Order: sequence, then structure tokens, then C-alpha cells
Amino acid sequence: MSVDSAKSSRFRLARGVSPWLLPTAATTAATALLTRRDRRWALAAVPLSALTGAMLWFFRDPDRTVGEGRILSPADGVVQSVDPWPDRRTRVAIFMSPLNVHVNRAPLAGNVTSVQHVAGGFLPAFNKDSDQNERVVWHFATALGDVEMVQIAGAVARRIVPYLTAGAKVAQGERIGLIRFGSRVDVYLPEGISPAVSVGEKTVAGVTRIDHG
Repeated sequence: MSVDSAKSSRFRLARGVSPWLLPTAATTAATALLTRRDRRWALAAVPLSALTGAMLWFFRDPDRTVGEGRILSPADGVVQSVDPWPDRRTRVAIFMSPLNVHVNRAPLAGNVTSVQHVAGGFLPAFNKDSDQNERVVWHFATALGDVEMVQIAGAVARRIVPYLTAGAKVAQGERIGLIRFGSRVDVYLPEGISPAVSVGEKTVAGVTRIDHG
């Protein structure tokens, strides 16, 4: 599957947002019509219109020109931690606020070997114990070997929507899933690969390189 070009200027919404957006938009439209009959409905129409606009912003899915590098950031956000792991991998954790784009992208090209949903809690994604939150664990067979990525739900984001299943071939920077509202995405750099990002650095999904060449 080819990766999207950033040359397109059309507005795109993320896949998997209908259960949230459609009821809100429909209610907004209905109250707007009722306002024409009775101005008191404006008390409901105005905040609903604002909510619909906010959701359109939250669920935007802009096209991107894929960056250069062996491993790219899977998420828009801020690097929360960079930790050496006992098995000699390095975990890069990226915190996504409600203002970030919530569509995640493949950090590198390969084949999806597993997509596992793990039940858990809903602590704020910036909490150190959020590792035990509801999450989806991805494994990719790549030129660098097995690469693990984890989508972690936060206190507000209680639904992770994978776009692919095991066996799918994926291009670097391709859209692979959505986490609704704020959340966290971890990617584990294979042994011998050092991180190119530090805590507090902003990342752009499919663009920011997170490994040293």
C-alpha cells in the first residue's frame, strides 16, 4: 500500500470516529433547526456546535510526506521517556495530548506479525503506572528484526481502533490505527539502535526520526 502524500489539501477525518462524531453532529443539526422555531434552543445549539467543531479538530487526519530514517515516530506528541529495557532494547514513550492528531503510523516498513488487545485500567497516560492501561500491542517483522509498538489508552481515550490485522504488509509511515483523545504510544528500538530523541522533544507521526543512523 502506498503512503499518502502531503500534497493533498483536502480535509480528512480519521477512520473509526463515526460512533462519536455522527450522533453529536446529528444532534447539533437538529437543535439548529429547532432554533429557527424557538430561539431558546440556541442555548443548546451553540455549545453543541462548539463540541462538533472541537471533535472535527480532534479527529483530523492530515496527509503527511514520510520522513527519512530507519525508524520514524508512530505518533504526534511529546517524548515522555526514553528508557533502556532489560532485554537491551530502548523504549521511547510518546505522550499524545487531546490536541494532537490521534492517528498512529507504522514506524518502519514490514509485515504485521501480531496485533494483541490487552485489557487494563484507564490511568492518565502521563502516569508512570499507565503501562497497565488498556492497550494494543503490535509486532512488526522488519529489516531490523522484530519491532514492538504499543498503543496505550489514557483516562479519556477508552477505545483503540487498529486499522490492520496480523499478516498485513505495511509501508513506513502508513496509517495503522487510532486512539481516541489523549493517550500514549511506545515504540521499542531493537538492541544496538540508539535513540535520536530526548525527553520533552515534540514528534510528528511518520515524519520525525527517532533512531540514530
